[in-house]
Parts: sequence; structure tokens; C-alpha cells
Amino acid sequence: MPKFTYTAKSAKNPSKIITGDIEAGSRSDVVAALNRQKLSVISIKETKAGGLSLNIGGGKVKSDEIVIFTRQLSAMISAGVPLLRALNSLFEHAQSPAFKKVLESVISDVQSGAGFGDSLAKFPNTFSDVYVNMVRAGESAGILDDILKRLATQQEKNATIRKKVKSAMSYPIVLVVITIGAFFGLMLFVIPQIGTIITDLGGPDAELPILTQIMLGISNAILSYWYIVFPILGGIVYALLRYLKTTTGKKLFHRLLLKTPPINGIIKKVAVARFSRTYSSLVGAGVPVIEAINVTARALGNSVYEEALKVAAEKVESGDQLSVIIEQYEDLFPSILAQMLSVGEETGQTDVVLIKVADFYEEEVDVAIDGISSIIEPVMIVTMGGMVGLIAASVMGPIASISQNIQ
Repeated sequence: MPKFTYTAKSAKNPSKIITGDIEAGSRSDVVAALNRQKLSVISIKETKAGGLSLNIGGGKVKSDEIVIFTRQLSAMISAGVPLLRALNSLFEHAQSPAFKKVLESVISDVQSGAGFGDSLAKFPNTFSDVYVNMVRAGESAGILDDILKRLATQQEKNATIRKKVKSAMSYPIVLVVITIGAFFGLMLFVIPQIGTIITDLGGPDAELPILTQIMLGISNAILSYWYIVFPILGGIVYALLRYLKTTTGKKLFHRLLLKTPPINGIIKKVAVARFSRTYSSLVGAGVPVIEAINVTARALGNSVYEEALKVAAEKVESGDQLSVIIEQYEDLFPSILAQMLSVGEETGQTDVVLIKVADFYEEEVDVAIDGISSIIEPVMIVTMGGMVGLIAASVMGPIASISQNIQ
């Protein structure tokens, strides 16, 4: 993704000039990101690959580091430690060079009079929109310690779901890689040798089964044109990955995932759990409803849900209730979410109600992941066994036939 260096001024303090680096798909994306941070753009310049970035100082900051930082900062502020002193203490004990560099910049900005939330907003790859908006709301309301506790809990829940999804996907990915490796290994090293043996036994004019001819044909093609086959396969994979990073590619991929059983069930439950917890945290922190919906939309990580929630934000701004709008998206949101939202809107306890929804769907995600993991394992084993069996049948068939002829 391209990197841009920007110069901007704060809407709260127009005399303060802010510079920094940001990764984005285009200049318009940079402008939109800075506008969300309440910054007015002065200039934007694209930097070459390898240029320095404020977010980089020895690698990417891990989510676990952010959770620990948030927990510790919340505890220190709750104990009455001033923000600047707490940040300095956490900077001294930080182990990651990347995170130390981030904290160094944040401390410098806070010392010069900038808001804590505005200082964090300069690092969009480290602190998300949700994080920054909640910190800003906590600063405005004077409840930063409580907001940081909410943030730490939310991040821990999100990290737990993310790890479980990755864990469930790692096994099938490993099996797919092994299957592909086994296929090319057999085609490059085993099939040619067996083809030679069959030809020696049956003679060059021996009539081979169709399956054997296909396998030998594939093997010969790979061996003869490997310098074309492998670059083409690599190019296809590279082009596909590049396409999936584009806006159109992401939308198409996310729509495809939402229509692919049984994966779509897990994706929907993860999205609902993340929406409920994120929106609840933002509303509970005092973030305005429209802004909370837009920030939540960007935090879900699915372009289909993001698009739906952006439309919802526009309708809410026109006077509609969010629960009524959510109810219209039956294919994305379950009816229980709309009902619970309606109860929250009537009682004024939307954040409390949605936390219960988030807890419920996080448990549902655990059950769904366990279920799909138990299904994926035998399916992948059968697939690998089928591939090996197909190759074995193509080899053993002509050998058995030739043996009978010899007898």
C-alpha cells in the first residue's frame, strides 16, 4: 500500500501544524482519514517504498502490546497518576522498538499541549478509529480511565475471536499447501519414473487407460514447460492477491464469503459480535450516534457490512431509528439484534443491551468454529486421500493389465 507524508493543522488549534506519515490506497483516502481525525490538510506527498514512517520502528506493533498498554494506562490513571507521567513510565518499560517509537512521539505531542486522542490519531496503523474516538470522548467527559477499561476489554475480546478464527483456518491451509506440494512432487518425480517402467514393460505401443494418459500428459507438460507453468501460476496468484486489495476486489471477495456455507455463518456471527461490542463501547463513551455508526462500520473489516452501516448512518441522520434500519438487512443482521437495539433505544441503555448481544454471539462464534473445525479435518483428509488414490489408480491399472498379459 502506498505511503504518504502529510502536513495538516488541527481544527481545535489552527495554529498547531502537524506532520506525519500514513498508509492509504490513494490521496483521497488520506484526506478522508485526516478529516476523520479533525485535521485540515495543507499538503500531501507520496513517499517512495522504503521511506520512513512514524508507525515503523523495528516492525509492526502487535495487538497484544496495545491491550497491555491500555490496561496498564487505565490502572495508573485510575490510581491518580498524571497522564504524562503514566506515559513516560510505560515508555521506559516498553520492550518493542516499534511501540517505543510510537510512545515517544505521543509523549512529545502531549508535552506540547496536544490532546491524547489527537496524538494517537497520528498512528492509524497502531491505534484504530475506534480507539482514537473513544479516547477523545473519554478526555472530553473526564472519564478516560473508565474508557480505557472498556477499550482493553473490547480489544481482548476482538483479539480472542481473531485468534480463534486464525487457529481454525491454519489447519486447512496447511493441508492445502501439503496437498499442492504432494501433487507437484508426484507429477515431477514419481509419475515420470512410473511412466518409464510402464513403457519398458508394455512397450512403446502399449495402450494405456485414459486416466493414465491424462496423468502422464500433465506430468510431461509440467516437466517440459516448467519455466512457463510456474511463472504463470505465480503471476495468477500475485494478480489475484493484488486484486483482492482493491476496493472492488474486497467487495467481491466479501460478498462471496457471505454466500459460501458454512463459512458465511461464522463471518456473520463475528460481524454481529464485533458490531455490538464496538458500537456499545462508542455509545457508552459518549460518542455521537452518527459518528459511532460510521466508526463501527470501518472497524468490522467487511466491506458489505461497512456499506450497509454507512447507509444506516445516513438514514439515522434523517430521523430513522437504527433498530428499524437494521431489521431491513435480514441477510446480514439477525432479528435478535434489531429487537435488542429497539429495547436499548426505548430504555436509553443501548450500550448495556448490546454488550449482552456481543457476549452471546462471541459464544456462538466459539461453537461455530469448533463445529467447522471438526468438519474441515475429515474433508481435507478425504480430499488428499482421493488425490493420492486417483494417481495410484492411474498407475496400478496399466501395471496390473501388463502383468496379466505377461502371464
